[in-house]
Amino acid sequence: QVQLVETGGGLVQAGGSLRLACAASVHTVRYNDMGWFRQAPGKEREFVAVISRNSGNSYYADSVKGRFTISRDAAKNTIYLQMNSLKPEDTAVYYCASSIRYYGDAYRNFGSWGQGTQVTVSS
Repeated sequence: QVQLVETGGGLVQAGGSLRLACAASVHTVRYNDMGWFRQAPGKEREFVAVISRNSGNSYYADSVKGRFTISRDAAKNTIYLQMNSLKPEDTAVYYCASSIRYYGDAYRNFGSWGQGTQVTVSS
């Protein structure tokens, strides 16, 4: 099973930036569409972004489009999430996901989850 380790969370003021990283234990970046979900207190886990293993194309939730950028470094088995213009409503635990597919009516993770990293945006 793929092990995922997220880093980069923290506390930032509204309008600030953070960069999350997710390191995988094996070469999953080359073979899977990977990405990020987040879960705010009292809410369900929701899709944030995914990057294609083949084309490198990326897709985003409407709530983060234009502010977040997902990228990958296959040589380092790592994906990143650059988060700019952060808002208090971005506050959540962010989870890396190892195998994302569009199924039914939503992006879903069919692989491993990381342990999560807390992002807190103060107003």
